[in-house]
Parts: sequence; C-alpha cells; structure tokens
Amino acid sequence: MDFGLSDEQQMLQDATRRFLLKEYPFDTRRRDASLPAEELNRTIWHGFAELGLLALLVPEEQGGLNGNSIDTMLVMAEMGRALTLEPYLSSAILSTKLIALLGTTSQRDYFLAPLATGERSIGIAHEEISSRFDRMAIQTTASQQGEGYVLNGHKSVVPHAASADYLLITARCTDSKLGVFAVPRAAQGLRLVTYKTVDSTPASEVWLQQLAVPASARLGDASGRGDATAALEQVMDIGLAAICAEAVGAMDSLLAATVDYVKNRRQFGVAIGRFQALQHRMAEMVLQIEQARSMSFLAAMRCEESDAVQRHAAMSAAKVVIGQACRFVGQQAVQLHGGMGVSDELGVSHYFKRLMAIELQFGNTEQHLEYYADQLM
Repeated sequence: MDFGLSDEQQMLQDATRRFLLKEYPFDTRRRDASLPAEELNRTIWHGFAELGLLALLVPEEQGGLNGNSIDTMLVMAEMGRALTLEPYLSSAILSTKLIALLGTTSQRDYFLAPLATGERSIGIAHEEISSRFDRMAIQTTASQQGEGYVLNGHKSVVPHAASADYLLITARCTDSKLGVFAVPRAAQGLRLVTYKTVDSTPASEVWLQQLAVPASARLGDASGRGDATAALEQVMDIGLAAICAEAVGAMDSLLAATVDYVKNRRQFGVAIGRFQALQHRMAEMVLQIEQARSMSFLAAMRCEESDAVQRHAAMSAAKVVIGQACRFVGQQAVQLHGGMGVSDELGVSHYFKRLMAIELQFGNTEQHLEYYADQLM
C-alpha cells in the first residue's frame, strides 16, 4: 500500500503549515484564548478560507474542493501542531460534512457556499448528558406542530456555539427517528450559557425551550421523514479521525519543545538531555507518537467505510492507541520540564491540556477499549 502523499496533498500540507507558522504564533493563540466566546478571530478564519481549507469538504457543486479524509488528516495535524482555537473541527468538518450528507440541494446551496468562503460558521449541538456512553442516546425532542416542529431539550459542552451563525441540533422526533435541525443562534427559545473548557476552547450549554422551527429547518428531503442516525454516526467517525490527526500534530510539537528544553536545561554542570534515564523517556515518547501516527492513518482511511461495524472497530482501535499516547506523551513532557511544565507561560501546559481533552473527546480510551473488546468477542 502506498502511503505517499500526492503533489496536491503535499502542497496542502505545506501551505497550511506555512500559514500557521507565520500568522498563528503562540502569542496569537494566547490572545484568541482571551477573546470573549462570542468572538471569532476573523483574520485567521478568512485566511483559512483563502487557503481553501474551509472549502475542503464542500462538494464541487457548492464551490468546494470535494476533498477526502486524508486531506482533512493533513490539515488537522497542522492545526494540532499550532494548537489552533478556531472552530475548524465543528464548522469546516462536522457541520459541513453533515449538511453535505443530509441536506437537500437547496439546503446545501444555502449553507455550504458561505461556509466555504468563511462568511458563515456553523456549530453542531449533539452531545447530551445521556449520550456520554451511547452517542445516539438523544433525549432532546422535536414535536410536530402544524407545518413545523417544536424543540425541547438540553445540549452539553457544544464547542464554539456562541460564535456560530447556526447550530445543527439533533433531536428525537415523535416517530422515534433522529432529525437534524438548522437553527439560527439568535432564535427565540434557544439559550446559551457559555464558558471556556480546560484547553481554552469556548463551549456552551444549550437549552431549547419551546423552540419553534419551520419544517424546512430539518435537514433532508421534502418529506422530512428520514432518520439521520447513520449519517451522524459517519460524521462522528470522521470527527474522531480528525482529532486523532490533531493529536499527532500536537504531540510532534510537544516532543520538539521537550527535546529543545533538555538540550538547554543544565544540572550538575551538564545538559539534562545527557542523562540516560531521560533519554529513555524521550525515546519512549517517540515510539508512542509513531504508533499514534500509524493509527491516525488507519482512522483517516477507514472513517468513511460503508460497513459501520468494521468502521467503528477500526476507529475505536485508533482512539485507544492515540488516547494512550496523548496521556503518556503529555505527562512525560510536563515531568521533563519540571515545575515549568505546568506554568501558563510555556506552551507545554497548553499542549498537555489539549491532549487531555482529545483523550476524552468522542469517547475516552476506556470506552473505546471496551467497545473494541466486545467486537473481538
């Protein structure tokens, strides 16, 4: 099997890396972290649009590049390397792919073209307290009322909800099928309580109280009777593959920072990087990262497979290996930096927090290990 990148993919990776190195130094990231949750760094967001990153998964019919999961993997690895805070995952990957899979032609035209140009960002409100161990255990309801629907429920930890123009809200309809509804963030009956998560990502609790939407808000054909479960499962696996790639990029940066630190930190008259015990630790970090990189490729290649059972098993295997690597590499980097490893001044602590969040995102290591074991049995 050829794991080499095409010329176009190599150009995509190089262009993304150059842009982030120039326009997104750590000071810019620190300023983004201090912005109110309602604000988006428009300079960076429009820069992504000019590079074509926001159009990567948009179909050609809506002015996009019709990219694939390998393209997404390359971009997300660079996002992880730079530790970006922009809503690329939620808007340009999850929401874009969900609209492309479920939306009618008119819905795709309305939402995807502005997404590709950076004029609009969309968040996905799916997770609930009840869905922690079963991502399709959705209790938010959508009751038919006249020609439209009334939504009621509570969505938890919705990333970048406060800065999104629309939210894609999943709800259980009266026929027990799962629907996806595109709702303006400022809609009456939608209430946000916004905060920053441990890795500085802005997130919100979203309450829906008698939120009335027209039938056209439901993604799908004119009848609005389709079940969105299969599409959502696929999109969640695409998102899982994306954060696996992000984790690899973040771990690469963390390893580079650690190696640089031990080369310059001196103790007993020599650089601590000369101590064999610390060399062994860094060698183990390299092994963990390379295993994670291999599983990131597996996740990217399998995340759109039509056989859902085989796809879920491959994604769980990847998440287990990458989750374990996130924990090991993050902890070792902090320890090798000593007390400075947990200080806000160094980027190490920020990478550590992001890797900790990735290990928990889309199901933690233990959940995926249990699921994979069940598949083997």
